[in-house]
Amino acid sequence: MRALLFCAVLLPFVLPVSSAGQETATASPEVDAEETAEAGPVAVPPATDKAMRYYRSGNVLWAIDVMLGLLIPAAFVFTGFSAGLRELARRIGRKWFFTLVVYFVLFSLVTFAIGLPWAYYTEFVRQHDYGLSNQTLGKWFGDSLKGLLVGIVIGSLFLWVPFLLLGKSPRRWWLYTSILMVPFLLLILVIAPIWIDPLFNDFGPMKDRGLEQRILALADRAGIDGSRVFEVDKSVDTKAVNAYVAGLFGTKRIVLWDTIIAKLTPRELLTVVGHEMGHYVLGHVPKTMAFLALLILFTLYLAHRTAGVFFSRFAPRMGFASLADIAALPLLILLSNLFSFLMVPAALAYSRHNEHEADRFALEVTRDNHAFGTAFVKLQTENLGNPRPGWLYVLWRAGHPPIGDRIDFANAYRPWERGEASRYEKLFRAVDVP
Repeated sequence: MRALLFCAVLLPFVLPVSSAGQETATASPEVDAEETAEAGPVAVPPATDKAMRYYRSGNVLWAIDVMLGLLIPAAFVFTGFSAGLRELARRIGRKWFFTLVVYFVLFSLVTFAIGLPWAYYTEFVRQHDYGLSNQTLGKWFGDSLKGLLVGIVIGSLFLWVPFLLLGKSPRRWWLYTSILMVPFLLLILVIAPIWIDPLFNDFGPMKDRGLEQRILALADRAGIDGSRVFEVDKSVDTKAVNAYVAGLFGTKRIVLWDTIIAKLTPRELLTVVGHEMGHYVLGHVPKTMAFLALLILFTLYLAHRTAGVFFSRFAPRMGFASLADIAALPLLILLSNLFSFLMVPAALAYSRHNEHEADRFALEVTRDNHAFGTAFVKLQTENLGNPRPGWLYVLWRAGHPPIGDRIDFANAYRPWERGEASRYEKLFRAVDVP
C-alpha cells in the first residue's frame, strides 16, 4: 500500500492535468523577424564526462534502490518483526482502527530511520557532489520530515479502507481497492497544489509580468481557460531546471521553477510551457488515470493470487496468516513492488508516448522549433542529462523520450512548411501571442 501512496503523492509532479472548453482556429502565432532568423537545426551536444558519470552511477543507485524496495519489506516479514510491531500496536491502540493507525505510524518511523542514510547520500551528498544542489542540510532534513509526516497523515486517513475490504471481502478486495484508488488519486491531484506542495517550497505569482502575459496569451491560444502561472523558489534546493503542470479542476496551474526562468530565454520558456499545456489540452490525465487503474488492478490481483504461497510455507515464521492482518502490510508492499517493477516498462512506454505528443503540441502551438531545441539543450546541460541513453535505461527508467530524440524531432517536425495540416491545429484559437 505504501507503494501506491507513494505514486499518489508524486502524481501531481508526473502526470498532466486536463482542460476543457477548447475552441478551434487555424491562425498561427505571429513571430517577429528576429525570432524567425534562427531557423537552422539544433545540434545535439554529446554528454559531458561529468554527465556520463552521473548517468552510470545513477543506474547503479537505481538498481540498489530497487533491491532495497524488496529486501526491506522482506526483512520485516520473514524476521517476525512486523508481527511484533502489530502486537505493540494492539497494546497501544486497543481497537481495530487505532491499531492500524499506530502500526502504520510505527512502521513509517522505522522504515524512515532505516532508509535515512541511503536517502542522505542519494538526495543530498550525491547531488552536492555533482553540483546540482544548493540545499542546506537543515532544509533537506526538514523536507524529509515533512514528507514523512505527509505520508503518515495520508496513510492514517486512508489505509483502513483496503484492510477493511480485506476483512469483509477477502476474494474481491483487490477489485474494490483498485476502483477506490481512482477517486483517491484524483483527490490527491486536487489538494496537492494547495496543501502539500507549499509545505516544501514557496509558490507565488511570476515576477516577470511581461513574460506571464505571454504565457497566458499562449494558454488562450491553446484553448485553456482560467490559466494560472506560479513561480516556485526552487533555487533554494537545486540548480537543476524544470517546469510542470499540477492540480485539477479549480486548482490546475502551470508551475515554473525560478531556475528555469533564470536560465532559459522567453522564447525557450514558451516552448516548454507549450509542452505542459499540451498535457492539459490533450486530456492526458483521464487517459492516464484509466491506464493506472488497470495497472493497479493487475498488481493487486497478482499480490492476491501469490500471497497464499507465503502463508502456506512461512505463516509460523511470519507470525500472521492473512492479508487482512495489519502485520501483512510489508508483504503487500513487497509483492506490489515486485509486480510493479515487472510492469514498469509498459507504464513508462505509455508516459513517453504522452510526452512525445505534448512535444508535438508545443511545436504546433508555438512553431518555434529552434527555441524548442535549444531549450532542451539547456535542460540537458543544466540537469547533467545523457541525450542518448541505453535501451535498458529507456525501458526501465525513462518516463520521457531521450533528449536527443526530442531535439531531433524538433528539427524535423515542420508540417506547416510542407503545406500539410498539423495534427492539433484544430484545437487552437485565433489569438496572437506577443
